[in-house]
Amino acid sequence: MNLVSCVRQQAVEQPEKVAFHFMGKDTSYGEFEQTVSRFAQGLQDLGVQKGDHVAFLLGNTPHFLISLYATMRLGATAIPVNPIYTPDEISYILSNGDVKVIVALDALLPLVEMGVQAFPQVEAFIVCETGTDAAEKVAGLSDAARVKTYLFSHVVATASGSLQPVAVSDDDNAIILYTSGTTGNPKGAMLTHGNIYSNARDVSTYLGFRADDRIIATLPVFHVFALTVVVNAPLLSGATVLLAPRFSPAEIFALAKEKKATVFAGVPTMYNFLYQLPDGNPEDFSSIRLAVSGGASLPVALLHNFEEKFNVRVSEGYGLSEASPVTCFNPLDRDRKAGSIGTNINNVENRVVDVYGEQVPVGEVGELIVRGPNVMKGYYKMPEETAVAIRDGWLYTGDLATMDEEGYFYIVDRKKDLIIVGGFNVYPREVEEVLFTHNNIVEAAVVGFPDSNFGEAVHAYVVLKDVTKSTTEDILAYCAKHMVKYKVPKVIEIIDELPKNTTGKILRRSLKEVKV
Repeated sequence: MNLVSCVRQQAVEQPEKVAFHFMGKDTSYGEFEQTVSRFAQGLQDLGVQKGDHVAFLLGNTPHFLISLYATMRLGATAIPVNPIYTPDEISYILSNGDVKVIVALDALLPLVEMGVQAFPQVEAFIVCETGTDAAEKVAGLSDAARVKTYLFSHVVATASGSLQPVAVSDDDNAIILYTSGTTGNPKGAMLTHGNIYSNARDVSTYLGFRADDRIIATLPVFHVFALTVVVNAPLLSGATVLLAPRFSPAEIFALAKEKKATVFAGVPTMYNFLYQLPDGNPEDFSSIRLAVSGGASLPVALLHNFEEKFNVRVSEGYGLSEASPVTCFNPLDRDRKAGSIGTNINNVENRVVDVYGEQVPVGEVGELIVRGPNVMKGYYKMPEETAVAIRDGWLYTGDLATMDEEGYFYIVDRKKDLIIVGGFNVYPREVEEVLFTHNNIVEAAVVGFPDSNFGEAVHAYVVLKDVTKSTTEDILAYCAKHMVKYKVPKVIEIIDELPKNTTGKILRRSLKEVKV
């Protein structure tokens, strides 16, 4: 079994069932299957073969879903790319990823002129029409550019037939996901058909996805959290994906109310914005039976506040690109523990180990490692980095964690974000948890800076609800009441907004570049 065969089966069994909804239009499983098969044939007509690499520079549109499943149907490898990356970042991925064909939004046509044609392996550029002048732009480029340029609709309409799925094995690459590259260039995690199918299947089972579920997809679908939790797992289950082109709290509430959504998935920043929206009506979320959070640690104070306001349980989970991504989720059939990422999902095992790879006692801090059918094959063209990340069948995550006596895991912090003050360990998350309990703080992030006396010092950045009601002195005094002295920030900086990536994750590395 793989994702392509599962979604085809849904089209056979319930062809009229809505597969996804986008901006007022429903697309059935039967229609989805037909368009996917024709676009796959169109790709093959352009010379794409099994094993070739196809990059997507697409946001939350039907083009992404069609392109993903058509590429996998052909046995080619999909490389989703964040469409708002800089030209340098995009160029690195296209080059390192040996991309043969690019599928992109019409707004990104200037990339053709800016140097896409400089990569000899790129043979075609397929433009997805979102504006009225896409055809005119493509016509103007087709003669000048070395890379042949086509309209997405033209590739579908002129396909020589409907392509039957190409046979693939569990070990064949389905997707290469480039990590965010917090240190050095991003690395391409090779996820096989077996990896992504098993994780979608196990997430669907663990979270109890049903065919009558309507799941909001406002997370960026080029990101691994969205790919599995709000795209692949729902489609495998025969559910309906409510595809939102962007995250807007007001628009999400309206979508949930109109379509009677049953599942919402987001990162902590999204939950914060939904909670803080002044006219957010809890009734708009009354149909939601399950809310899941991932991508970063959800502050406990925010979790409780959100649950109380909207009367919905939030289940936090954990994952990483290299694990397709989910490894843990809070179980739905027993207690949810606030602050925990939950327990092992089906068929996946997590452990907390010391520097020698030995399991540490319950309650002690160590590195979280993972094994299961969801763990990547390795990093593309990076055997040395692969050998560091995967040892004796275990994926080393780089996250510090603990496990309690009932098998619930807790992320303490990223290993690289640990702050050591005078020999004492300070985990940014524990300081942030205290800051989030302050009634005038909307967001908070903590980083370490060099300190001549103590080695490192704690610096906190906060965003306030009302800048007239709190001073840095007030916040420092609040911290001193709730934390031991060495954990209290040496500096608190009040800023307008925390730097975030496209999924809403706070970028601590950007804060370290801020001069305080």
